[in-house]
Amino acid sequence: MNLDTSTEEKILRRIPAEIAAASLILAVPTGFLFGPGVAVLFFLGGVLASLSFLSLKRWLFKASLGDRKRAIVSFVGFYVLRLILIGAVFSTIILLYKRKAIASAAGFSVLILVLFAEALVAVARKPTWKS
Repeated sequence: MNLDTSTEEKILRRIPAEIAAASLILAVPTGFLFGPGVAVLFFLGGVLASLSFLSLKRWLFKASLGDRKRAIVSFVGFYVLRLILIGAVFSTIILLYKRKAIASAAGFSVLILVLFAEALVAVARKPTWKS
């Protein structure tokens, strides 16, 4: 699939906002079904996914400008730190809201839905192999 660079940049800029918007939209029915506390945690999980995507995108851009070997070592360190921070956030939510922790994880999972939707849109825009 050949997408030009400007299209890829637009998609990468759009994804964090789409994650936050999708988690907000999905938090509304979650709030009606399970209560406002669960809805807030669902939305905050989506915001955490959006921030996680932004930080990973920013790091990859910076790493692509430098030395490849240093970039790989830096990436491993950055990714381990990122996993520790995400784990700390989820652990804090589990400690504070024992019965509502799954809502935050579900909100974080909106990232997968948004990436899947963007992939479907990109495939739909792709010209057929015959043309």
